[in-house]
Amino acid sequence: MKFGAVFPQNEISADPADLKRYITTVEQLGFDYVIFYDHVLGAHPDREGWSGPYTHEHQFHEPLTTFAWMAALTERLEFVTSILVLPARQTALVAKQAAQIDVLSGGRLRMGVAVGWNWVEFDALGMDFSQRGRHINEQIAVLRALWTDPLVTFQGDFHHIDRAGLNPMPVQQPIPLWIGGMSEAAMRRAARLGDGWMPNPLPIDKGRERVETLHTYLREEGRDPADFGLDVRCSLRFYKEADDFRRFVDEWTPLGATHMCLNTMYVDLPSLDDHLRMLERFITAVKG
Repeated sequence: MKFGAVFPQNEISADPADLKRYITTVEQLGFDYVIFYDHVLGAHPDREGWSGPYTHEHQFHEPLTTFAWMAALTERLEFVTSILVLPARQTALVAKQAAQIDVLSGGRLRMGVAVGWNWVEFDALGMDFSQRGRHINEQIAVLRALWTDPLVTFQGDFHHIDRAGLNPMPVQQPIPLWIGGMSEAAMRRAARLGDGWMPNPLPIDKGRERVETLHTYLREEGRDPADFGLDVRCSLRFYKEADDFRRFVDEWTPLGATHMCLNTMYVDLPSLDDHLRMLERFITAVKG
């Protein structure tokens, strides 16, 4: 079992000293990985049609550039996007950036991707929000091709590559690609194309139902659920004390969880020290 920390995007300052203290402490505490959420833009809350949980006033450190910086501050911590809104970004550029991070970190990158919900970002980035499902399916194929083949030719609905390739190539061949999302389409995409699935925080009864559904989809694709990754998120809204954390592990381990991470956001922890203390309580409880 691997244990991770969800980087508190909205609740940590932009001071590099705070970011350095956070990531070095997470590694020192014994966590295996850190997860970053991704949003490029937030909209004004009064904007017509806007219903998202984040606005332009919510801070989001850009994951890939921050990973490159943090890789130099750490030695073994894995860096994980959960998730990167892949259809809002140019595929070849993501492939290049991810490969470079993998090189700089010595193979410590895992990419969680999904279609996203924030249409404002898609508009600003010049991407078609309505095509994001079809787009991401093709993007996954393109990413894997660029990460494993020095010279790629690809002709699809959204990508046209004629004998081109990345250099340097990533350490991992390919970089792991996990799929996020709770919809049927997302779960089927995970079963068909992903190396693992990243669900939203779920009560265990709902989680059991979703995992059973996922296993059905995996078997339909001829895949063994035992060989598939499952990264589950522990929310402080449901689990608060050491006994709760151990119960979380006991509940999800039989369902095939391979990774577990703690999200310290959204419970009004007032300072960076409070986030770090909560992470220490979690890792002490689950690792003993």
